[in-house]
Amino acid sequence: MDTEQTRRPTLDTVARAVGVSRATVSNAYNRPNQLSAGLRTRILEVADRLGYLGPDPVARSLATRKSAAVAFMLRSGLSSAFSDPALTIMLDSLAATVDGRDHALVLLPGNESGGPRPDSVARAQADVVVAYSLPDTAPALTAVRQRRLPMVVVDQPATGGTARVELDDFGGTQAAGRYLTELGHRDFGVISLTLQPDGRSGPAEPERRTGSPFRVTRERLSGYIDALTAVGVAPELVPVWEAASSDREQGRTGARWLLQQNPRPTAIVCMSDELALGALQAARDAGLSVPTDVSVVGFDDTPAAGVADPPLTTVRQPLVEKGRLAGELALTLLDGGRPSRPVRLDVDLVVRASSAAPIR
Repeated sequence: MDTEQTRRPTLDTVARAVGVSRATVSNAYNRPNQLSAGLRTRILEVADRLGYLGPDPVARSLATRKSAAVAFMLRSGLSSAFSDPALTIMLDSLAATVDGRDHALVLLPGNESGGPRPDSVARAQADVVVAYSLPDTAPALTAVRQRRLPMVVVDQPATGGTARVELDDFGGTQAAGRYLTELGHRDFGVISLTLQPDGRSGPAEPERRTGSPFRVTRERLSGYIDALTAVGVAPELVPVWEAASSDREQGRTGARWLLQQNPRPTAIVCMSDELALGALQAARDAGLSVPTDVSVVGFDDTPAAGVADPPLTTVRQPLVEKGRLAGELALTLLDGGRPSRPVRLDVDLVVRASSAAPIR
């Protein structure tokens, strides 16, 4: 028989058992300051005895049209949130900032289009979106605009009308390039982050480097090229290897190719520490000494950079601060605030033992 005892208890079940209105039981969960401590305790005790678990969060979000959740859009799969050290540190800082305020963090994985699928964005129960390192052309951005969700951009894309936290990427790689040219380096190789959102890895011809929809890649490559051009190095003569993802194996593969070029680079500059750590391994594979035979430079200054063999010269970015600022912007938008001006964070060159003057 379908009786009240066999059905799942509801808000009304608890209200009848306590002898109060439905609204009073709702206040015990959603607006506890509206009730006396004694009445709220009695309601929760009866609810626990009846097996009532509280208001349905899906029903609540449908009624209020608010989920109090932050959707974090990744360019690639979910594994990148746990395997990319720079992303992991930044995301941990963002999560710590929104934690403790009854806000959920929803991860939306990306795919071959350079971001989440538009239907995933359309279904996501979130009130604010954080876009991390997406290309300018990501279809997910159109889905965000169609839902009229406020958005925080971290690194890229450079879209107008959104809150944004970014780095001085150009200045960072320009400083690294100048440092190496002042040491006397003229033969360079570059291991680049993604230039085009098609999943390709390999040598990047000059035409592929033009018009990249990734602002970070554009600016980091431009910074290196600017420093090299200043000492007479022709940009078209600088070999560039494009990595489909920022991981050590990609860096190792790219450095192996670069070290086979003629002339062989005396300096390999990388757009992430993970790529640079792979380049260190490629040099060892080839029987070369770092930095005697080849200098290697990274970007990020993750914990692994300082304990590498040899310790890695790199461009340090404030990963924790970047995540904290992105989290604070998301909270501001959740509270109905308006987007602020883009925040650009400074970076610093950290010189360690992986770089030195060339011997030839």
